[in-house]
Amino acid sequence: MKTVRWKIDVRGVVQGVGFRPFVYNAAAMFKLAGSVFNSKKGVEIEIEGSDAACQRFLTHLEKQPPPLARIDHVASAQIEPKGETGFTIVTSHPEGAEVPLISKDWDVCADCLREMMDPADRRHRYPFINCTNCGPRYTLITKAPYDRPYTSMAGFPMCTDCQREYDDPTNRRFHAQPNACPVCGPRLKLRGAAWEDIACADHIGETARLLREGKILAIKGVGGYHFACDARNGGAVEALRERKMRKEKPLAVMSNSIEDIAAYADLTGPQKDVLLSRKKPIVLVNKKNETALAEGIAPGLREFGVFLPYTPVQHLLFAAGAPAALVMTSGNISDEPIVFTEEEMEERLGGIADYYLTHNRPIVWRCDDPVIRIAGTHAMILRRSRGFVPVPVKLAKEVARPILACGGDLKNVFCLAKGENAFLGPHIGDLVNAEANRNFHESIEHFKGLFGIVPELAAVDMHPGYQSSAYGRRLGLPVVEVQHHHAHIAAVMLENKLKGEVIGVALDGTGYGPDGTIWGSEILACSYAKFQRLGHFPALKLPGGDKAAKEPWRVAAALLYETFGESFKELFPAFVATVGEKKIDGITGMVDTGINCPVSTGAGRWFDAVASILMVQQVNAFEGQAPMMLESIADPSEDGVFPFGIGEDGALQFDHMVRELACMGETEAGRDAGAAKFHNTIALAAADSCVRARNITGLNDVCLGGGSFQNALLLKKLEPLLMERGFKIFLPQQVPVNDGGLALGQIAVAMSIK
Repeated sequence: MKTVRWKIDVRGVVQGVGFRPFVYNAAAMFKLAGSVFNSKKGVEIEIEGSDAACQRFLTHLEKQPPPLARIDHVASAQIEPKGETGFTIVTSHPEGAEVPLISKDWDVCADCLREMMDPADRRHRYPFINCTNCGPRYTLITKAPYDRPYTSMAGFPMCTDCQREYDDPTNRRFHAQPNACPVCGPRLKLRGAAWEDIACADHIGETARLLREGKILAIKGVGGYHFACDARNGGAVEALRERKMRKEKPLAVMSNSIEDIAAYADLTGPQKDVLLSRKKPIVLVNKKNETALAEGIAPGLREFGVFLPYTPVQHLLFAAGAPAALVMTSGNISDEPIVFTEEEMEERLGGIADYYLTHNRPIVWRCDDPVIRIAGTHAMILRRSRGFVPVPVKLAKEVARPILACGGDLKNVFCLAKGENAFLGPHIGDLVNAEANRNFHESIEHFKGLFGIVPELAAVDMHPGYQSSAYGRRLGLPVVEVQHHHAHIAAVMLENKLKGEVIGVALDGTGYGPDGTIWGSEILACSYAKFQRLGHFPALKLPGGDKAAKEPWRVAAALLYETFGESFKELFPAFVATVGEKKIDGITGMVDTGINCPVSTGAGRWFDAVASILMVQQVNAFEGQAPMMLESIADPSEDGVFPFGIGEDGALQFDHMVRELACMGETEAGRDAGAAKFHNTIALAAADSCVRARNITGLNDVCLGGGSFQNALLLKKLEPLLMERGFKIFLPQQVPVNDGGLALGQIAVAMSIK
C-alpha cells in the first residue's frame, strides 16, 4: 500500500478550542503519522499514511470539528513522505504575516460544572475551573498564537497533576491554556471598603452572606468587574444607584436558572433559548411581578435585562446561598467603560462597593456583557461584547488594504479589516466621556497589536465634530468619509451579502447630512459606493442644540408652538404646568430668532417630542429613555393611525398627527392610545415611503438600520406592512442595529472606493 503525506492548512476559529487535541486523536483513529501546530495563519497539519486514511481524516476534520471551532477554509496538498511513525503536537510557530482567528470567551461547560460541584473532585468549588470546551480566551491572550506563554496564565506554572492533564491527548484539558487547580492556579481575595484584606476561610460563602445582608460587592469576572447586590433589597438597589450615579437606567439582574428568572419575568421561548445559549447574554424581558424585585431595578419601564451565570464564581455564589436575584451591573461610573484592573477599581471607583471579591488572574483587556432584545423572530444585538468579540464578520471578498473604521461617538465600536475578516472591537461607549475616549484609543492599539494589523486606510463618519472621526483624520492615512445613515444600511447589506442597490430605512437619533443639517429618518436608495435620499420625517427645531436630545420638552415646546402658535399655552395648560411657563417662553424666543435652534429630521427626536407632548417623559436621564418609556406605555389593543402625507420630495407630513397627539396627553388612557397610534403611524409612513421609493427605483430589497429599530414595537408593526407590500426585508445578524454597527458599514463603503 502506497504511503502519502498531506499538508493541510486550516483557517478559522481553531485556536483555544481544542483543535490540536482533536487532530491528534483523529490521527490516532485513522492510524496516521505526522504533526500539528498553531501558526499565525491558524492550524497547520501534516499527515502520513494511506491515501484512503488521509481522505477519511480530512472528511472527519471538515464534518465533525470540535464544538467550539469555526472552520472557514481548509487547503490541502500532497508533499513528500518523511517515513514518520508517530503523530506529535509541536511547538507553535509565531512568525508569519497573517493573523489567526482568536476564540471568544466561553461560559463554563457542563462537565466543569459537574466537577466543581463534586466534593470528591480535586477542583471542588474551584472558581477558575476550565477545560478545552470552556473558559476565558480573548480576555486572557496577550498576543498570537494562543499558547499559555502568551496569556495572563503565564505566571501560574502548572502543578504535576495539571501538567499531566495538559500533556495527555485523551484528557479534556489537553492543551487547555488556562488549565489550573487550587494547588497551582489563581486564587480569590476578599477586600474591605478601604481595599484591606479580609481574612476568611471561605471567600465565596462570605460573599454570599454579605449579599444576603444587603451589602454592595464589586466582583471581578472574566472581562471586568460587576457591582452586585440583592435585587429584592430596595435599600441596596437605591444605594448602588446613588453611588454609581445611575439614577434611572435599568439594572441587569442575574439568577441561577430559567425557573428563578420566571418568578419575576415573563419569558418567551426565543428569550429562553438566547438566555441558555453559550454566550449567556443579557436579554431584555417584560416584568411579570412588580413586587418580586425592588422598584428601582427598572423604574417606569416594562422591560429590564436578565441573564444567567457564566463564570464559575457566579455559579458558586448561587450554590452558596446568594440571593436568588442579584443585580449584576457593569463595574463603572455611569456611561464609562467597565473597569478591569485592581488599580482602576481602587483609584476610580472607591466608595461604591462595601466589599470587593477579586482575584490574581490578570484580565488582559476589558469586555462588557452583551445585550440582546428579541423583536418578533429576530434576536437584535444591542451591545456586542463578551461571547462575540473578537470573532470576526466574514467579508465577501478580501479588502485591498487593511482598513481602520472608527465608528461613531455614541455606542462606539471600531473595526479593523484585513483579508476576508472584519474584526469589530468590544463595546466602548460614548466618546463624550473622557474615560471612554481614552479606552477608544487604547483599544485600537490593543487590537492592532493582537492581530498584527497595520491600517493603510481610515474610514470615518463625515460629522465634522465627532471625536472618533478626528482620531481617524489625524492618523496621516488616506481617509474615506462615510455618511452616518449610509453606513447603517451598508452594514446590513454586508452582513447579508447583498449586492447592487437596496432601499434603506435608517431611523435613529442623529447623523450629519451632506447638506450640513442633522438627519436621522432616511429612506435611501443605497449601494455600497453611493446613496440617494428619497424621503425623511418632517424637520424639527432643536432649541438649545445638543441639549434638546437630553431634554425632550424643548423639542415638544418648539413643535407645539409652530403648530398652534402662542395659543398652545392656553390650549394645553397641563403641558405648560409640567414644563414651566418661563422655560417655554425661552424656547419660543429661540424659535422666533433662530438662535441656537438647529433643525433635525431625526426619528429619535420625534419619539422624544411625542413622549414629552404625552407627558410621559420630559428629560432623558440616559440615552433613549423617552422612546423606551413611550414604547412601554403603548396600548397593545390600539391599532389606529393618525393621518399623514408624503410630499413630492418624499418628506413626510405629520401636522394632523401632532394636533391629535396634543389633545391626548391629558389622561392616562389618552397617553397609552396616543403612544400606540404614534408607533402605528411611524410604521405605516415608513412602509408607504418604501413603496414610493420602489416606484422611483424599481428596488424591492429593504434594509433596516439605526438605533430606532431597537424598538421592538416599531419593528413588530413595520415588518408585516413591508411583507404585505411584497418587500424582502433584511436586518443585522451579527452586529448591533444601533451605532455599534456603524464601523462595519464604514468598512463596507471604504471597500467600494476604487
